[in-house]
Amino acid sequence: MTDKTAGGDVRLSGISKHYGTFTAVHPLDLTIPQGSFFALLGASGCGKTTTLRMIAGLEEPSTGTVHLGDREVTDLPPYKRPVNTVFQSYALFPHLSIFENIAFGLRRRGIKSVKKQVDDMLDLVQLGQFAQRKPHQLSGGQQQRVAVARALINHPQVLLLDEPLGALDLKLRRQMQLELKRIQTEVGITFVHVTHDQEEAMTMADTVAVMNGGRVEQLGAPAELYENPRTTFVANFLGTSNLIEASVESAGPDVVVSASGTTLRLPAARCSTTPRTGGKLLVGVRPEKVSLVPAAEENAIATGRNKITGRIAASSFIGVSTQFVIDSPVCPELEVYVQNIERDGRLVPGAEVVLHWNPEHTFGLDADQDIDAGIETVEESA
Repeated sequence: MTDKTAGGDVRLSGISKHYGTFTAVHPLDLTIPQGSFFALLGASGCGKTTTLRMIAGLEEPSTGTVHLGDREVTDLPPYKRPVNTVFQSYALFPHLSIFENIAFGLRRRGIKSVKKQVDDMLDLVQLGQFAQRKPHQLSGGQQQRVAVARALINHPQVLLLDEPLGALDLKLRRQMQLELKRIQTEVGITFVHVTHDQEEAMTMADTVAVMNGGRVEQLGAPAELYENPRTTFVANFLGTSNLIEASVESAGPDVVVSASGTTLRLPAARCSTTPRTGGKLLVGVRPEKVSLVPAAEENAIATGRNKITGRIAASSFIGVSTQFVIDSPVCPELEVYVQNIERDGRLVPGAEVVLHWNPEHTFGLDADQDIDAGIETVEESA
């Protein structure tokens, strides 16, 4: 659909944005490879949309430069940049048909013969049969696809997406995540996607930049960020992590720690900081990596596993899994997600249990950080 060899990476060098005394984006260096699906992920106010708007030319950077391919565009107005932006409000023209909405950019540039290009775009977004309908006759997901088609028909070097699925309900949002990924793969151009939705970023993006307080906290492939968070913010913001305050007993390739008299092990390679004997460490494990058995079956647990004893405080059945909250001397509220394959009727609130997991699934973080960083409150997510 477009030439995949044409330059095309987005390079931000020392870019920042200040509003008076408030710094929305601290100096930032970021390279987005040509043809990738890149997500800027973070909570409200973290600077992700401001960063996107500086790429689009809708905000002027306080410092730094923006390159698109080999071309510096820092001082170019939005209409002179080879980018198009899709917003959460699709901004379709209500009085025009879907065909004419998509054709709008071409007609504005004086292109007379638009039918083949528009038909190709309608096929790409699988809306060929809706060409003559008006926007109000389409669902939210269909309107979003029209907005994407209208942006792509101009063959931008980069497509910018600002919370594009925010107005859709959960089921439709999940369908559109797959749709957008399919479209991006087919057209092969760079997508830069801003979202506060962790699942959305991890489902679609090749690379995710987790932003916090105007800075990129960690950058990497979704699986890498999830399995090897480098900070408590990333560990808590991307999914759920059990973080346990521990003292380092010995530090070799295999780190041994103690938490409230319980010994745990983890690989030194999975520590974001260098463990030192006698020092502190936050030991982390994801809830789905942990197995749960009644305390009476502790002897059946294979040797070499990390083990913690506790009592079930609460449980929630959510279809695919049951989520347990465990009170333990090691940590007040440990979370465990158990797949609903064969449900154990003994695992009920009040039951004494043993949590166990493979030490390889454990990661270590710097204990000087805020252990609750990145945990969304009801107010934040509202």
